[in-house]
Amino acid sequence: MKLGISLMGKLLASTVLCASTLMAHAADWPAKPITLVIPFPPGGTTDMVGRPLAQLLSQKLGQPVIVDNRAGAGGTIGAGYVARSAPDGYTLFLSTIAHTIAPSTYDRLPYDFEKDFAPITIVASSPNLLIVNNNLPVKSVQELIDYARKNPGKLNFGSAGIGSTEHLAGELFKRMARIDILHVPYKGGAPMMADLISGQIQMALETSGSAISQIRAGTVRALGVSTEQPSASFPGIPAIAQSGVPGYTFSTWYGLVVPAKTPADVQARLYQATVEALQDPQMKKVLETIGADAGGEKPEVFKKFIADQTAKWAEILKEKK
Repeated sequence: MKLGISLMGKLLASTVLCASTLMAHAADWPAKPITLVIPFPPGGTTDMVGRPLAQLLSQKLGQPVIVDNRAGAGGTIGAGYVARSAPDGYTLFLSTIAHTIAPSTYDRLPYDFEKDFAPITIVASSPNLLIVNNNLPVKSVQELIDYARKNPGKLNFGSAGIGSTEHLAGELFKRMARIDILHVPYKGGAPMMADLISGQIQMALETSGSAISQIRAGTVRALGVSTEQPSASFPGIPAIAQSGVPGYTFSTWYGLVVPAKTPADVQARLYQATVEALQDPQMKKVLETIGADAGGEKPEVFKKFIADQTAKWAEILKEKK
């Protein structure tokens, strides 16, 4: 009995010590540089959103926030890395819509996005743009659909990888337009765009941040935007839903998450710092430039959003499993 009580006392003391250490850690956070993992290569829209966010978080938190691009496998390599990281607030993850799509496109993942991460907030959301190679003889969404139907299986649409936003935006377009087009996955948006410009592939439903500079430069032709109505951010480009594919909408979102079990105090402070960063004129200008809207939703709202998005894509993609 004495041995049992002694052991119990030691366990209780150990538990109290661990709790005290965790509380002290949360109170002192951050005491060293923080890493923001971006799961896609530099130059893409995710990177365009993440880098200025990291810079502003550095200012708000008083410690450097270092960007670490860990690209590959539609964003799942970076997610797996963060899921295995210590839940101490020093490793952040910029997730995207791709991470609610991945459970329906990969047979196995090294993490569970809903269980292994704690949501902080949605950072931004933006439309995708239907763009084509300049040599393709089409000038509208309807002309593209007609051309694809006359040439089944001859058009290729590119993406940043299997399970990426471009992939799913393209699959949804393919299904709703009832056309036969082939998916060509790349290791990031930059090499995909290079092949689209050169004519190796013919079309893409690219994220707005990556597409807008090429559209303005005239290296690709924009046929439609994935918002329900024409977007003020992209004047002169009609909504796909009003140009041949009724009901088509697609939004790419970017959200900040941390490993599950990160101290609640750390999560709360990180949420507040992110909301302040999103209200900063510098961040507003960046988002306006790429046609994106700022987020800032509370963690519980983001958590429900993730669950709803995961269920939505599971339903849409169940016939492709």
